[in-house]
Amino acid sequence: MALFLTEGDVQQVLTMPMAITAIEEVLREVNLGLAVNIPRQRTRVPKGALHILQGAVESQQVIGYKAYTSTREGNRFLLHLYDSNHGNLQAVIEANYLGMIRTGAASGVASKWLSRNDSTTVGLFGSGWQATGQLEALCCVRPISRVKVMARNAERLNEFCRHNSDRLGISVEPYQDAEQVVRNSDIVTTVTTAAEPLVHFPWVEEGTHLNAVGSNALIRREIDEKTIRNCNLVTVDSRDVAANECGDLLPLIEKGRLNWRQVVELGDIIAGQVSGRTANAQITLFESQGMAVQDLMLGKRILAAAQAKGLGKELPFGN
Repeated sequence: MALFLTEGDVQQVLTMPMAITAIEEVLREVNLGLAVNIPRQRTRVPKGALHILQGAVESQQVIGYKAYTSTREGNRFLLHLYDSNHGNLQAVIEANYLGMIRTGAASGVASKWLSRNDSTTVGLFGSGWQATGQLEALCCVRPISRVKVMARNAERLNEFCRHNSDRLGISVEPYQDAEQVVRNSDIVTTVTTAAEPLVHFPWVEEGTHLNAVGSNALIRREIDEKTIRNCNLVTVDSRDVAANECGDLLPLIEKGRLNWRQVVELGDIIAGQVSGRTANAQITLFESQGMAVQDLMLGKRILAAAQAKGLGKELPFGN
């Protein structure tokens, strides 16, 4: 029988190291042609939208989709896993926490492959739900000791810094000046809904790695054009997905200042098809849009861990 896993079930079994391993593995499989990813599709109405990401991962014999709605009341996420050989439903998983950890893990994987090994200082834009996963992932792959955080809501920013200083045992400090957040940071991560760039080229120093997470719509911009043009390496999780919705890259593509041949998929680097960072002085960029196959690969691991613990409720359909 198919299982239904709640947010509470997921939180009992999902860890950031599990997610980082899953994301790294599935990006390699995409490169090898062993996974199929369909770019996000959106259906919009005046008061909300439905978003669907779908795909398949051959090694896990899984095909499925994540569907989520966004309205003024918030977002609701459900991941559906099917057996790709037999077609039966395996699980329906509440996927808010899953998505936050998965998004953080993608930046963690990118930082593992693209940032300098001695990276210790992070500049972080955003102090919301997603920022928590970003910071945890970076601490899993690099010896992070200091984090500079900037966000619009001062109260939430201060609470974020206090909470994560205690949770991670590192210095997490609130900042009010964007330039100070970027300068002298080894890794800069943006996870916002900004419509105008937060990171500007004069501030970005040699050796910096950038993770841009919030620019998944044409109206969203986090990294300015000059910074992107001066990056030694521009990477994405998927060119097909980025071509649909990456607000940072598409203006440069349209102006002819960047072409898709210059943009590298992270999975190509993981699979050894393309070089990643080749010198400490290089500036590297990862534009994260999110992929269905990442959710599916991680969902299969969550399902197996939940079954081992006897978690979840059987659904009366799906066989």
